[in-house]
Amino acid sequence: MGIRAKAVALGVGVAALCTVPLVITMTADAAPDVLLSRNHAVLASSAKDAARTAIMAVDGDTTTRWTSSTPAGTQWLRLDLGRQQAVTRVRLLWDSAYARAYRLQLSPDGVRWTDLTRVTGGDGGTDDLKRLSGSGRFLRLLATQRAWASGYSLRELQVYGPGPAVKATPVTSAPTSVPAIAAGLADPRKKERAFELVSSAENSTLDWRGQFGYIEDIGDGRGYTAGIIGFCSGTSDMLAVVTEYTERSPGNKLAKYLPALRAVDGSASHAGLDPGFPAAWKAAAADPVFQKTQEDERDLMYFDPAVTLATSDDLRALGQFAYYDAAVMHGMSGLRDIRAAAMRVAKTPQQGGDETVWLNAFLDARVAEMRTEEAHSDVSRVETAQRVFLRAGNLDLNAPLTWHVYGDKYAVAS
Repeated sequence: MGIRAKAVALGVGVAALCTVPLVITMTADAAPDVLLSRNHAVLASSAKDAARTAIMAVDGDTTTRWTSSTPAGTQWLRLDLGRQQAVTRVRLLWDSAYARAYRLQLSPDGVRWTDLTRVTGGDGGTDDLKRLSGSGRFLRLLATQRAWASGYSLRELQVYGPGPAVKATPVTSAPTSVPAIAAGLADPRKKERAFELVSSAENSTLDWRGQFGYIEDIGDGRGYTAGIIGFCSGTSDMLAVVTEYTERSPGNKLAKYLPALRAVDGSASHAGLDPGFPAAWKAAAADPVFQKTQEDERDLMYFDPAVTLATSDDLRALGQFAYYDAAVMHGMSGLRDIRAAAMRVAKTPQQGGDETVWLNAFLDARVAEMRTEEAHSDVSRVETAQRVFLRAGNLDLNAPLTWHVYGDKYAVAS
């Protein structure tokens, strides 16, 4: 189970994990500001088909749209504004499949994200969000609650600020394929594969959806470990999950334990949690709202930032998974430390290095870090899983896959 990055759990979970705080202030109406987003580079968590990819949300044509390929979980759009920009206004023109709840976030590097604003109770149509104050090179729309079972569909994402806008290459025709990130873990099938791989190591099963109610103290100094990726009472992420769950469902079975979770954060203590907390966690696991909260916080704290970092290093699905698995065990700060250690001996593909050479260096650094701690000294989740795929040249993490973790054999056919 993982070492989690220390963070203070805010009312919005830990969206501000490892970020520079962003102060939201009131400003004058941003209408005179310039449009910063038209035809700029944009990535999506998924796309329904080649005619509804992310670029359709910034092409200036309200007859085209981006549509997510799957309704499951959180979906996102990430826009590159070309340089650090002040953002004062965002307009969202929704199609019929809109988000009831979403966040707009800014980042200097596409890895560390801070909430610009948060919307609940959305009703579709046009959301014109003015009087915003923040800056970043990247802006992300993080949709967390859908209005319809079909997922999300957005006609235009328009970002305004004082500028000047960075010139973008005009879009002259619809792209012929989904952006390259979709070949990685943004592909819903491969994202599911990554969750199964992590679950084989964290829970000794491929059925990660059966782990919402899992909870125990495994004696690793992190207090209780629970849920789909092993949220820990001693490492802030369990506190973040329960905080977010209580925002979504006040008066839930776990809400009364929030003071105790805040008190034990950073320790192995059960003070204030025993004897009722494990039973309350298991009972809450039957609530779809709690299940969705666990999935969203997993993506927000670990999956999305790890995959974004891997994508910025020009890594394909296997590398994206390797980063995500490291984040689950070591936290995002631990992932960055491992990456920094690997960079002392190899270059990332983005730096001109060979992808296989880089991933071997990264896995070497990961193994070295794991062996510093007795609880993680069994490195089979790397050596008889990820390294096996790497040696086979399976950089796209294509099925079928066969691997071993802690002596158990697993396989996925598709």
